[in-house]
Amino acid sequence: MQATTKSAPAGTMPARPRKERSENAARRRGQLIAATTKSIVENGLARTTLATVSAASGLSQGVAVFYFANKEKLFAEVLRHHYELYERLWVSALAQAGDDPVRQLAALIRADFDPAACNQEALIVWYAFWGEAKARPRYAEISDIHDSRHSDAIRAACARLLIEVGRSQEEADALGAGIEALTDGLWHRIYLSHGTMSAREGLRLAARFVANIFPERGERLSAEILGTAQEA
Repeated sequence: MQATTKSAPAGTMPARPRKERSENAARRRGQLIAATTKSIVENGLARTTLATVSAASGLSQGVAVFYFANKEKLFAEVLRHHYELYERLWVSALAQAGDDPVRQLAALIRADFDPAACNQEALIVWYAFWGEAKARPRYAEISDIHDSRHSDAIRAACARLLIEVGRSQEEADALGAGIEALTDGLWHRIYLSHGTMSAREGLRLAARFVANIFPERGERLSAEILGTAQEA
């Protein structure tokens, strides 16, 4: 018996293949996330609305509602997207560092001041959301999930380096927390400087302080953080 192919009813368009629909959905979601980011940078979080997102994206408010249901869910996805970009950056840097704890710690610190993560637009978005995290549990939840993974990576690198230099691993938690407080504080200073303090300057300050935390490997650690280490 010969197989027959169903055709679309007269006057209607044939259904798009599933892959094409999925790609279109991903593209539109990406457009909306990028447009929301742009609006937050230009207008702030409080003044970003579905109308400003629609204007920035060229898509209707109805499209935004279709993909994200409401503004709050869209905002949550923007925050998640920024964390995912940042996480891919430091995870990749850590993977390239190999098994050397000096390079691992240096890679994590250097990633924090990479222009892809530490620039005025990105910092505006970070601080817009962090300022609302206490009042909006969803933002805090997303932040906690991603921040905890980064904290674990910093502590693990510190623990490995402590073992290498013959110090107690019990210092790892305190040193990891201190390094994160340092980089967070430098991000804050860069953000408030409105462009007068560069990410490179922040990196130099971080290198100086972290080298003092591990004087046994201070010179090499500083060189690795600053990217001036010589290949063996």
